[in-house]
Order: sequence, then C-alpha cells, then structure tokens
Amino acid sequence: MTSNPIAETVRSLMPRAKDELTELVAFESVADEAVAPRSECEGAANWVADALRAEDFQDVALLDTPDGSQAVYGILPGPAGAPTVLLYAHYDVQPKLDESAWLTPPFELTERNGRWYGRGAADCKGGVVMHLLALRALKANGGVPVTVKVIVEGSEEQGTGGLERYAEQHPELLASDAIVIGDAGNFRVGLPTVTATLRGMTMIRVGIDTLEGNLHSGQFGGAAPDALAALIRVLDSLRGPDGSTVIDGLPGDKAWEGLQYPEEDFRQDAKVLAGVALPGAGTVADRIWARPAVTVVGIDCHPVAGATPSIPSSARAQISLRVPPGQDAAEATKLLFAHIEKHTPWNARVSLEQVGQGQPFQADTSSPAYASMAEAMRVAYPGEEMQTAGMGGSIPLCNTLAELYPEAEILLIGLSEPEAQIHAPNESVSPEELERLSVAEAHFLLNYAQSKKV
Repeated sequence: MTSNPIAETVRSLMPRAKDELTELVAFESVADEAVAPRSECEGAANWVADALRAEDFQDVALLDTPDGSQAVYGILPGPAGAPTVLLYAHYDVQPKLDESAWLTPPFELTERNGRWYGRGAADCKGGVVMHLLALRALKANGGVPVTVKVIVEGSEEQGTGGLERYAEQHPELLASDAIVIGDAGNFRVGLPTVTATLRGMTMIRVGIDTLEGNLHSGQFGGAAPDALAALIRVLDSLRGPDGSTVIDGLPGDKAWEGLQYPEEDFRQDAKVLAGVALPGAGTVADRIWARPAVTVVGIDCHPVAGATPSIPSSARAQISLRVPPGQDAAEATKLLFAHIEKHTPWNARVSLEQVGQGQPFQADTSSPAYASMAEAMRVAYPGEEMQTAGMGGSIPLCNTLAELYPEAEILLIGLSEPEAQIHAPNESVSPEELERLSVAEAHFLLNYAQSKKV
C-alpha cells in the first residue's frame, strides 16, 4: 500500500480495530429469539451506538423498526455546503450452524493463519469497524469533509424488512447524496471490487400433510400417502435434469456480461468436493449473478436419530429463491407458489407461507461517485484497477433506498470476499482487506467531497 497519512493512520489503528471487532463478535446477535436471546442483539446495538457517540455523532438513536429489531442511527455534521454520505452496515449475524464444524468458538474472534475468525467478522460487523476506521483516519488528518450519516441494521440476515419499512415511514432520515453499503466484498482478496447487482430473494415455507397421524410402515406402507415422499417430489420438481432452477413461468436463461468467474476458481472458493459436478447450465457468472437459484435451506420431519419404521404424516421445508435483476421478487413468489401447488402429488394438502422477500438491485455505475471510488481504490490497492461484479446475495434495503432517494448514488463494497466463507462455519475476515478498504473509503469521502464543489 502506498504510504500516505490516511493509510498510516489506519495502519496504526488496526490493533484497536481488532479489539473492537473482538467485542462486537462476542455478541450472538442473531435476530431470531428462537436461536439467541434478544439481549444479544440489544447488546450489539448499544455497542454500535456507544461507538458513534465516542466519534462525536449527533442524534444517536436506537430505532425500533416494525419487525421488532433495532437499527442504530447517527449523524456527523460536515462543513457547510458539503454533500451527505450515508454509510450502512448491519450488526445482526447468521446462526453459528453446526458448532462442531468450527475450529474455534464462533463468537470469540480468533486469529489463525493471518485471518480473524468469528461469526460476523466479515458479514457484517467488520463493515461497522471499517466505517469507524475510515472516519477516524479522516478526523486525524484534517477532518471529515462530508456530512456522514450512519445506519446499522439489526435484522438484515432475517430478510424481515424492518429497516426498509422504517425508512419508508421516515423518508427524511436517511436522505443523502451518496450511499456506501458496506455489506458486499471484493471478487477475491487484493482485487478491489464494487458490486453492481444483487439478486433479490423470497423465502417461503411449504408444508405437506397426508395422514391424521404417523402409521406403521409395514402395516400401511405402499398404499398410505407418505408426506415426506410427497415433499421430496415437490422439491425435486424445482430443478431440471442438469440441476438448473426450473419454476414454471420464471425465465432462467439470462447471461451475465462483465467480469467472469472461472469454474476452477469457483470450485476452490466453494470448496466443491473432488469429482462432484456443478449443477446448472451457462457460465458460473450466469448461474450466480444473472439467473434465479432455488435452495432448500431446511426440512422438518422425522430425525434420523431415534427414527422408527413409520410413515410420516407431515413434512415441512423452508425454501430460498434468489431472484436476479430484471425479475420481480413478488411475481417470482407467485410463480413459486403456483409451481409447488401444481407439482404436489396425490392431492396431498399443501400449505404455503412467505417469511421474507427482497427485490433485486442494479446500480448505476456511470455515476460520479463511482469515479471517486475508482480513484480511491487505486490509492488503497496500488497497481490494481477497480472491478465491477455481481453478487448472488440480497440486500433488500438497496431497492428501498433507490426508490426513496432516486438521485442518490449507491455503491456496494465490503469484506465478504470468497475466503471469508460468510454464512458458513469458520467465517473470517482478512485484516489486510479491512485495512485497505478503510483507506479506500476514507479517500472516497475526500474525493467525493471534492467532486461536489462548485
């Protein structure tokens, strides 16, 4: 990294950043009280609020959103006439999943092989620390040249829309000239990247009921309708012979134009077992950025442990459908419901419930803010040019902000590069990426303020 005062300040702050990320990761802030007590999210929210107050933010508040979560807000006034930039992150995290798969405790930040491991280290508590580092570096080198608003969400991983609904009810709160969403990531470590597109998402639960109660499989098997077998038929109908997502009426053949993702790189990043084929057709970029993708994320039926030879009377599944730009998530949900009802065998009783939804997003990469970010990335990553990529994940807030503030320029950066393994056991963050992206964000704010001067 080229030596400059901003970079030197960020480097000097990295031990503090590690300590702060350790404190923040220690909160098991899963926004689902069936998984973790509400006090864990409240603790994380208060930590963020205290950090903003310590940096002289004004009007710091914990906002009670319609889904029951709390978002943390604050504003740091800049020079008169300066533009306003909104910095976003979220403090809620995914569950730890199988704790036995973690090499170190999921809620204890642990350094190993040059990376910092812990749930939320990259997604997205590291994003909170990134914003703090950038602002501290600016304050130590002449001051923050823009008015900064910070919003840190408390239920992004649940997809329940609390902050979106709150923003719609209070449209003046987050109004800004540019928005930096710190919840994306570089295409790979060391390659500066902005994310131009996000797939939307719909999350549904499907239930199949066939009998009044479980039956002895020897006495009734062969003629009694098996609820789990019916559910398996339904789930299998969502994929074609090659593994492509196939939902009646939903297009699935769009091609991605831009940065490509070599299959061998993807296999390594995704840790695909040797000899196992990748499902679907088209390029990897087509499949993960430009086309719908269905995933069965959970099934409820008889557990293997303690299983008896009986026919299930009921079975349940939770299904995630990722929706690419150019498709409407609400329409995709309707098509998914209709597909499941059509493909449920034996006239079994089927129940459907939507539990989350977010629209896809496409940024305007020709906006002046992108030029400011490209120059900032050149400083933070000497010898590298900023790349533009897609991301298969969803950040529903992006569309809400784009609708509320159509003139605002929205950029997505962050720490969730492939090695971070977000949402999986052994999530980690690269401290070098945290350092470089903090430098980039600080320089972006400087560049953006200069670009807005008359």
